[in-house]
Amino acid sequence: MKHFLTYSLIVLTFYSCGKYQKILKSDDVNFKYSEAVKYYKNSEFNKALPIFNELLPVFKGTSKSEEISYYFAYTNYSIGDFLMASYLFERFLINFPRSIHAQESKFMIAYCHYQEAPEYSLDATNTILAIDKFQDFIDKYPMSDSINRCNVLMDELRLNLSRKAFANAKQYHTTEEYRAAIIALDNVLIDFPSVINREEIYYLILESSYFLAINSIQTKKLDRLNKTIDYYNQFNDNFPDSSYNEEVKKIQSNTIKTIDELKSNKNEI
Repeated sequence: MKHFLTYSLIVLTFYSCGKYQKILKSDDVNFKYSEAVKYYKNSEFNKALPIFNELLPVFKGTSKSEEISYYFAYTNYSIGDFLMASYLFERFLINFPRSIHAQESKFMIAYCHYQEAPEYSLDATNTILAIDKFQDFIDKYPMSDSINRCNVLMDELRLNLSRKAFANAKQYHTTEEYRAAIIALDNVLIDFPSVINREEIYYLILESSYFLAINSIQTKKLDRLNKTIDYYNQFNDNFPDSSYNEEVKKIQSNTIKTIDELKSNKNEI
């Protein structure tokens, strides 16, 4: 029985390969089209792809051109070639702006870039593109049933951008480039008002300000220490019950003490 099943599998494989080769070599383009659609609907996208690719120029300007273009874009999407798929959906909209698939294709342009969006630590080009394309879709189809989905996906992408921006800003603090850290961290708060780790960002700004001040030249130290007090007040107003309270109060205490010492020394002079 085992040998029979193995033999049957070999026969079916050869038959399948032979049938596919016959389709590829056929001169009957309508037959090729119907077989490509069958492959597509059976999720045999690698077999459907070269046939649709061959048929595109053959059926250009005919009634089948729209459906072939639509299938071809989705076939590329289905094999994981998302950037090519996005390009093909763009071309589809240009060539068939009144198609019943127009709204769907507009969404898929964005969704393909969403699929290409990497981990937050990597290049953000496709993340930004996806957000822009989703916004284009919302602007074009504000009453679409897909609006909520677009907003959810955009929030996810923005979260990744905020995580990347925060990681880059925090690196300045880690490398003791405190002035750059303050600017970069502040920009994170401006660019991403809903960033999830606001408390940590405010604390790092305060700590960076303190370290910048105490390591400054004498002529800049007092002004920067006073700025640290401003950042302390800002932090305390926003997070009165913070888990950083002990560290924050220590920074405040040390800052006030240093300010008093500077003023005392100045008066003595």
